[in-house]
Amino acid sequence: MRVTPPSRKTIRVLLVDDHEMVRRGLATYLKITPDLLLVGEATDGSTALAICQSTKPDVVIMDLVMPKVSGIEAIRQIRASMPAVQIIALTSFQERDLVQQALQEGAISYLLKNVTGEELTAAIRAAYHGRPTLAPEIAHDLIRSANHRQPGEDLTKREREVLALMVEGLTNPEIATRLSVSLSTARAHVSNILSKLNVSNRSEAVALALRLKLVR
Repeated sequence: MRVTPPSRKTIRVLLVDDHEMVRRGLATYLKITPDLLLVGEATDGSTALAICQSTKPDVVIMDLVMPKVSGIEAIRQIRASMPAVQIIALTSFQERDLVQQALQEGAISYLLKNVTGEELTAAIRAAYHGRPTLAPEIAHDLIRSANHRQPGEDLTKREREVLALMVEGLTNPEIATRLSVSLSTARAHVSNILSKLNVSNRSEAVALALRLKLVR
């Protein structure tokens, strides 16, 4: 006997974008996808929040640069009032700050508008099940950023204290006395600082600390 596979649950989707042609294209694709139900459209963040409250979507596709209330602010408000709603940021911009803001405010995914219909629907289904999706360009940029941290970001609190004393011009024995530690401990801290800053001597470390404002 042939077993009929269980039907896929219909996912309720809200589309938010201030460009009519973009909304029309996305809406057309969503309407012909059997397991997706377009429950509303909005042209700004304020309207999106109101429609969210009345239609209770599962997933929101959110543009970020819009009039009145931005997509970033809308993400924050929607996630605060309806934490079960998953939000996909869909935009033309891939600036790192914008990506980080969207993800920090609660977007589960970040896609660019060059995404294909198949990729978008896959991201919607993934978001509904709590799985994030990042545009390849965004993922690559975040990985590259993580691998190229600013020198000094990994200094410990004590090493920053030692670096500040180095900037004051203190020698290793003077640093040891000021911090009430042994001379060998002071030397070890200085050595670690030089290694983490990727410099070869104290003068270079001090110059880099001042240029990058690593100490106050």
